[in-house]
Amino acid sequence: MAALTRLPRPSSARALFSLNCCFLRPGARAARNMATKPAFRLSNAIQATGRPPIPQAYEWAESYAATPARPLLDMSQGVPGVPPPPAVLDALAKSAATPQNCGYIPNAGTPELREAMVAEMKRAYGADADVTPDDLAVTAGCNLAFVAVAMTLADAGDEVILPVPWYFNHEMTLTMLGIKPVLLHTYAREGFMPSVERCAALITEKTKAIVLVSPNNPTGAIYPPSLIASFAKLARDRHVALVLDETYRDFITTHAPHHLFSKPSSGRAATEHTPSADWDWRSTFISLFSFSKSYCIPGHRLGLVCASAEIMPSLNTALDSLQICAPRPPQVALAPLIPSLRPFVRATAEAVAHRHTLFKERLPARWKIGSQGGYYAFVRHPFKGKHANEVCKRLAQETGVLTLPAGFFGPKGEEDKTVMDEDRWVRFSVANVDDRKVELVCERLAESEQAFGWELD
Repeated sequence: MAALTRLPRPSSARALFSLNCCFLRPGARAARNMATKPAFRLSNAIQATGRPPIPQAYEWAESYAATPARPLLDMSQGVPGVPPPPAVLDALAKSAATPQNCGYIPNAGTPELREAMVAEMKRAYGADADVTPDDLAVTAGCNLAFVAVAMTLADAGDEVILPVPWYFNHEMTLTMLGIKPVLLHTYAREGFMPSVERCAALITEKTKAIVLVSPNNPTGAIYPPSLIASFAKLARDRHVALVLDETYRDFITTHAPHHLFSKPSSGRAATEHTPSADWDWRSTFISLFSFSKSYCIPGHRLGLVCASAEIMPSLNTALDSLQICAPRPPQVALAPLIPSLRPFVRATAEAVAHRHTLFKERLPARWKIGSQGGYYAFVRHPFKGKHANEVCKRLAQETGVLTLPAGFFGPKGEEDKTVMDEDRWVRFSVANVDDRKVELVCERLAESEQAFGWELD
């Protein structure tokens, strides 16, 4: 495995807030509270949209008294734990310093980057993947890709099916646009895999799309190609779009993520890998990808939409309103380097896979993994009758272990109600810590079983 240089990790919660740029510091909160209220009314849709939950976790961590001997251990946010290779950093610097790269580029992105990503997709999905540069649009991050796709597919009042636990930015986007998220519940007993049958029962005349994330955020569940094919068949049969967020695609190291880009005539069994003998992905399927995780450049905001060239003019209408074009310097910098970065992408994925194995080996026996993959492990805590929100708060404040409760990834419930099994799950991100910190986290989890004084399973 190639050696990976780790990013320096801050030891205090306050330093973490500065790095993540998503926390409103106490002084800023006070200033906001003292600010003059606007004399105009804010949008009802934005008021109805939930706030990003990660700052809440960082507020918990601010109460922890970190020391050099017991630093804060952050397994909350899904951020790369290593920087991009020097060649990427050098190319980014050169590209940013080139005057012509200060100008606009085509809405869909540079032809060179789209051509490079077609080659990468053929490596990921198979040489027979039927994808062309005309099927791709580069976006300012994968979140913006989802926003643009949602705007292209649905109107206010329409419905989009979203598995729960959900990726909160997906739900926030739909709510903000006035699109109703219809909840497809997934369960630990099924490995947090979504059910095609339960999904079919949710489709109405208002349904415009089914959204899946694999490897999943937050559960880490990796959906098998056959399950994704079954959802594609359902979507085509019911005349709705299937949108698959594949941000963590390159962290599947054992098999192709799916075979939807291949036609049955290529020799694969249609019943196993593709929805039907006459399957053509462009009729139904939209794939989203992020450069943030695979290439470790989340701050440069690059994402990708793969969709039929027939809908690209409509998608570009949305993109023109949202971004004009995605950032030009990183596109110019990355395009010629993409093939040479394959060993780095693979080594990063293998390092994360190793960390999953280590986490599973060292996790205290009472803490149960329900699913894991990509960046995440979804774990059931051992404290009877305790909501994961309460557990995560104490872990952050008292043990210096920063994680996110399942309640951050679903409809807001009442924490004082009877705690059910689905209320006891915690998301751990294994990507942004090294092996030793994984071990330390597991040690502190074991300590918490005695220190918290709660009844255990």
